[in-house]
Amino acid sequence: MAAHGVAPGDYKDLVLFLATAGIVAPLFQRFKISPILGFLAAGVALGPYGLGALADTAPWLATFTMSNPEEVRQLAEFGVVFLLFTIGLELSWERLRLMRRLVFGFGALQVLVCGGAIGAIAMVFGNPLVSALAIGAAMALSSTAVAVPSMAERKRLHASAGRATFSVLLFQDLAVAPILIVLGVMGQGGGQTAFKASDLLALLPAIGGLLAIFAFGRLLLRPMMKSVARAKSEELFVAATLLVVIGAGLVAALTGLSMALGAFVAGFLLAETEYRHEVETTVEPFKGLLLGLFFVSVGINLDISLLIQKPVLILLIATGLLLLKGVLVFASGKVFKLSNAVSLESALALAAGGEFAFVVMDEAMASGVVGHAIGEAVLVAATLTMFTIPSLTAMGAKIGQGLSHRKEAARTGPPEVAPGPEEKPRVLIVGFGRVGRLVAEMLDKHEIAWVAVERAPRVMEGERKHGRDLYFGDASRPELLRRCGLMSAPALVVTMDEPEGAEAVVASARELRPEMIIVARARDARHAGKLYALGATNAVPETIEASLQLSEALLVDIGVPMGLIIASVHEKRDEYRQMLNRPDALGARVRKARDRLIGGV
Repeated sequence: MAAHGVAPGDYKDLVLFLATAGIVAPLFQRFKISPILGFLAAGVALGPYGLGALADTAPWLATFTMSNPEEVRQLAEFGVVFLLFTIGLELSWERLRLMRRLVFGFGALQVLVCGGAIGAIAMVFGNPLVSALAIGAAMALSSTAVAVPSMAERKRLHASAGRATFSVLLFQDLAVAPILIVLGVMGQGGGQTAFKASDLLALLPAIGGLLAIFAFGRLLLRPMMKSVARAKSEELFVAATLLVVIGAGLVAALTGLSMALGAFVAGFLLAETEYRHEVETTVEPFKGLLLGLFFVSVGINLDISLLIQKPVLILLIATGLLLLKGVLVFASGKVFKLSNAVSLESALALAAGGEFAFVVMDEAMASGVVGHAIGEAVLVAATLTMFTIPSLTAMGAKIGQGLSHRKEAARTGPPEVAPGPEEKPRVLIVGFGRVGRLVAEMLDKHEIAWVAVERAPRVMEGERKHGRDLYFGDASRPELLRRCGLMSAPALVVTMDEPEGAEAVVASARELRPEMIIVARARDARHAGKLYALGATNAVPETIEASLQLSEALLVDIGVPMGLIIASVHEKRDEYRQMLNRPDALGARVRKARDRLIGGV
């Protein structure tokens, strides 16, 4: 008998999901297909409409089906909560300001035009106005989770089409929260299109909840994260981050809003702090796993039998969605004077349905705004279109590159899509003590942009008050280096005074970017040799530099000409650098002898 009344079968759903995450998702990645599609396909297979439908004739298949889809669904909702939280983290007032034309222009036009057109077609086929509006809003949204990685894989995300596509997706992400609020109010009003006084009163608790989250974020969020960061405990930082995400979600849920909306607001408030990138790195595993569970639950609840019962209807909806959204996105791009290449590539990337269609349609069906039958048909069609995204983005990249190359020589004006604030290459400084601060001052003197990562909250607080761009975090983590701009940085400077920490950062950076310039501060010659072995372009030992500076001062004071002094110091520095970078045994013996010699200075 199982202890405490818990049977092994109670964990079957968890084991099936972990098997999906450990086998199916990597398999899809190997074939360069989004893991999200793998989770969707696995959910369909593990659900009652997949293998479960065959369990009556082959009972052993029941072992490989989810037995409690409702419990899985409840946990999977946290995937959307973490997704909206990370979307909030990616935003900032500065980013929205620089991208406002495309985000609030191109993006808003796409949502309004596509939503309105799809809603009008839904009304033609007999759906009430409110239901049609909900269907239009859901199907107007595209897939951030699939389209962005697909474009990034083809190195198109920072091209003009990639920035335009991202701007539209950003507005769509922002639009999800208002859509959910409106659907909630409509559901409370029995699907009415007009707001009544009672509806406005029903919104008061929601407004109070949002104000409470904003007040906490502005007044207490940074001090709380600062206190946790001072403890220098990764476990406490993870716990604090989860508290912010789930706590904000629960406050929103208690006041009548969705947990996802509360998490989004919390992420947006954290985006303005120095803890943003470390928080992003902390929640990434939770978001990835729970978002995978969300798509598994979506697949489980998809009535795939509709594709067999009504294949013509489902395929018509899916094909019509791709064609209609593609044409309307292309036309919207032309309204904003984007080139044919950019408009076409964006149209192909945005034509399919997206993950938030499931969120919106689930809310609409739960509140009675949309009937279950039509909602299921729409979701099955949207799922089919999502499987076409990798092919559509590949086609768009090929066509877009071909068209843009023809006009490249003739283009004389500024780029049609301005780069976002995160895309400007900046030197990355790890460690902002006395050495890092001096490096930053020299970069400022030569007008070279930089960004720094520091683990000491006290240092960060003082520097950020002076407008310096510092972030809290452990720079040995590859994901944090990526989020701080390592992949586009012209160089990395490691000024940490902990030898082991500097070695970990150099190793992680060299693995991510084999060709980049890495200059590192070393404690002594032995440490410099380790940094060279790990891939540092240049390692500067403090003891050798102190010896060279002492020799330079001595030679100047006794009257040796400055030109000869500078030449000899440079020659000696190059000699040390070559000797430290020698991997053979002789070099090792020389380094040991030199360490003993310098250690006595």
